[in-house]
Formats: sequence, C-alpha cells, structure tokens
Amino acid sequence: MASYNQVTLIGNLTRDPELKYTPKGTAIARVSLAINRKWRTDAGVEQEEVTFVDCDAWGKTAELVAQYTAKGDPLFVTGRLKLDSWEDKKTGEKKTRLGVVIEQMQFLRPKSAGDRPAKPKPTSAPAVADADQPSDDVPF
Repeated sequence: MASYNQVTLIGNLTRDPELKYTPKGTAIARVSLAINRKWRTDAGVEQEEVTFVDCDAWGKTAELVAQYTAKGDPLFVTGRLKLDSWEDKKTGEKKTRLGVVIEQMQFLRPKSAGDRPAKPKPTSAPAVADADQPSDDVPF
C-alpha cells in the first residue's frame, strides 16, 4: 500500500529559533509554530483555538531560519511528520513527540525600510547527535 507524508503549515514562531550543530557540522534549527483557527458557532459566538507544532530544519534551511526569523514572525513550511521516541533518563519512562521536519519554507514577514537586520551567524554552538532524530535523553 502506498504512503504519503506531507504537511503544510502557516503560523507564527512562538520563540526565537534554536540553532545547534552536529559533531559533523550539520546545522539543526528547532522552531515552534502557533497556528490559529477561528470560527463562529451556530449561536454566533466566536471561538478560537491555537495549535502548537514543533518543527526541525536541517542544513542550510536551518541556518536560514535561524538567521532571518525571530519570535512572532510568520512562516510558511512544508515538510513531513516524524515521531521521535526516547526514554527519560530521570524516570525511565518512554516518551514520544510528533513533530514536523521542514523540507521547504518561505518567509512571510514583509520587508520594510525599518526592517531589523539579519541576526549574525553563531560562531559556535553546542553539538547534538548527528542523526535525523534526537538523542536518547530528550528531543533537542
């Protein structure tokens, strides 16, 4: 049976991107998107829900998202769902996290004359496991 795993999201960053590098030098950036949904009930009452989604970007995409985005910025991403699982070192409990691996992105923040300059690229950052999934302690 065929499978298809693609996610398309537009949301606002809930915090500044976290940029780290693997021991081999591959960049990894973690961002969290807030996706808002508003609707009106049959009684005419406005409702709103917010969904928070953790997203990971790798390589050049990671460096770009870390350099050009900040908390509150809108971002359009496409990617794939990925289930991470690990064992909590303190409790020994098995944990899981469903997130998105960003494959493509587009900045949605409008450019203006008063636009903030790009953030400088970090010279060094803590290393993380060199794999397409987090180490065994906690994700990121």
